[in-house]
Amino acid sequence: MRTIVITGASSGIGKATAEVFLDAGWKVGLIARRADRLEAMANWHDNAVALPADVTDADAMQAAVASFVKQVGRLDVLFNNAGSFGPSGTIDEISLADWRAVLDVNLTGMFLCARAAFAQMRRQDPAGGRIINNGSISAHVPRPGSVCYATTKHGVSGLTKTLNLDGRDMGICAGQIDIGNAATEMTKGIAQGVRQADGSIKPEAVMDAGDVAEAVWYMANLPPEANVPSLTVMANKMPFIGRG
Repeated sequence: MRTIVITGASSGIGKATAEVFLDAGWKVGLIARRADRLEAMANWHDNAVALPADVTDADAMQAAVASFVKQVGRLDVLFNNAGSFGPSGTIDEISLADWRAVLDVNLTGMFLCARAAFAQMRRQDPAGGRIINNGSISAHVPRPGSVCYATTKHGVSGLTKTLNLDGRDMGICAGQIDIGNAATEMTKGIAQGVRQADGSIKPEAVMDAGDVAEAVWYMANLPPEANVPSLTVMANKMPFIGRG
C-alpha cells in the first residue's frame, strides 16, 4: 500500500486531494490544525491517519511524520499544501506582524514539512520518495496588493528546485503545482469580484478543487524515473498573463 502525507488537509484543496487518495486505497496522513475535521475524515476512512499539528512548529512536524511512518511503515509522497493569503495592500500598508505570519506558514512551514519528509525518505529502505509543493500562479504573475503571498510563493519555487537537485542521488523527486482559482473557502471571494491590474473589481472564473486533486494524483503516481518539476492548473477563463 502506498502512502502520502497531506498538509492543510482539513479543507479546500488539501481535503479534496486527501479524498482522492483515500478512495484509491492509499494510506493518507492528514495534517492540519483543526483536529475535529481530521478526526471526522479518519472516522469515515480506515486508511486515514489524523495528525493534528501546526506546520510552523518544527517539533510537531517531525513528530507527525515519525508517527505516520511508525503506523504505516514508510513515506512515499508529501503534498506540501498548507498556505495562507495574508492581508492585501501595498508594501507600506502591511505590518511586520502580518508579513511574518504569512512567511511562517507559506515558506517556513513548507520548509519544515519538506525537511521532515526529506529526512525520512533518504533513510528509509528502499530510499526515495516524492515531494509536491503547492505553489501558485502568483509565483509567476502576482495579483495587485499581494506582496506577502506572492513573495512567499516565489520562495516556494526556489525550495522546490533545490529539493529536486539535492534529492536526485537519494531517489527523491520534487515538483511544484501552481494553482489558479480553485474554488475553496480561502478563495470564495474571487468569484464575486477581485481587484485587477487596471484597478477595477471583476469576478473571475474558478474551477473545482477536485481538478487540482487529479493533477496531484498524476504527479504522485509517476515512476521514480520521471518527474514534473512544475505544473500549472488553473480555471480556463481566469486572467493569467497580464492579470486582465
